[in-house]
Amino acid sequence: MTADPISLEAAVAANAERALDQIRAAREALAGVIFGQQEVVDEALTTLLAGGHGLLIGVPGLAKTKLVDTLGKVLGLDTKRVQFTPDLLPADILGSEVLEEAADKSRAFRFIKGPVFAQLLMADEINRASPRTQSALLQAMQEYHVTVAGQPHDLPAPFHVLATQNPLEQEGAYPLPEAQLDRFLLQIDVHYPDRVSEKRILLETTGENIAQAKQALTAEELQSVQRLVRRLPIGEKIVEAILDLVRAARPDSGDPEIAPHIAWGAGPRAAQALMLATRARALLDGRLSPSLDDVAKLAAPALRHRMALTFAARRETTLDALIGKLVARIG
Repeated sequence: MTADPISLEAAVAANAERALDQIRAAREALAGVIFGQQEVVDEALTTLLAGGHGLLIGVPGLAKTKLVDTLGKVLGLDTKRVQFTPDLLPADILGSEVLEEAADKSRAFRFIKGPVFAQLLMADEINRASPRTQSALLQAMQEYHVTVAGQPHDLPAPFHVLATQNPLEQEGAYPLPEAQLDRFLLQIDVHYPDRVSEKRILLETTGENIAQAKQALTAEELQSVQRLVRRLPIGEKIVEAILDLVRAARPDSGDPEIAPHIAWGAGPRAAQALMLATRARALLDGRLSPSLDDVAKLAAPALRHRMALTFAARRETTLDALIGKLVARIG
């Protein structure tokens, strides 16, 4: 028996109205704790509403860790934090099996879960750890389970990784493997705040009373919003714009003006990321269908970590400049 199309449409509309109210409450709760950096906050929220993982890049002291912690509280997620260091081992993230002896002298292995078993994992300064440890997250981020001693272990739902990264030019930083970078839905660049925002930060965070985050959603409500994101309609014009953008950002077969500068480019996962992120961004702005403006806003966060310049091109241009040229041609 098929569902009545009218009742189904009404149910979707009701869910959408409820989701818009919840998202509005979440933004207000975040604004009471995180000052300035509105684009960074919106991109981080977009990442979670789309059901993905986010990589926040910026110098120390720009409240990247505070943003992730606040997002966990506002969205009602079980949050755990791992401080990545050079001596961190994969087992410190995933967990390990220990041999236990029972009262009857029998022995058996018991799996002790690592911090990855959380709804929101804060991977702090992820590029301080060795590539071997960084790659321990790869299976978890893509398959939502981990395998230890040959046994699979499912992760909680929802499961998100928000990682912070210091610029590679800094002391003791390792580059992330390309395969792991591709698992992040968006790369969110965190810059210094403007003067007005920085003044507010000084006044609000150095007094006796410091604002605390208030929960606006539950994990179940977040999952409901994530399902709604995947059901939002997306126009053919938007789909074609995403395809044009991603396919142009590739060596050899890409845009003739751009391709010679690209060592490796965006794959189909970049197009998938843009499809989901534009829908989530539309919902974040109170709309039920994405626009070309959403594609333009999210092109750089979705593509910059999935592309690399050739050695010669690094002296002449930047990835953001190339992506800007491609964005200018859509529509």
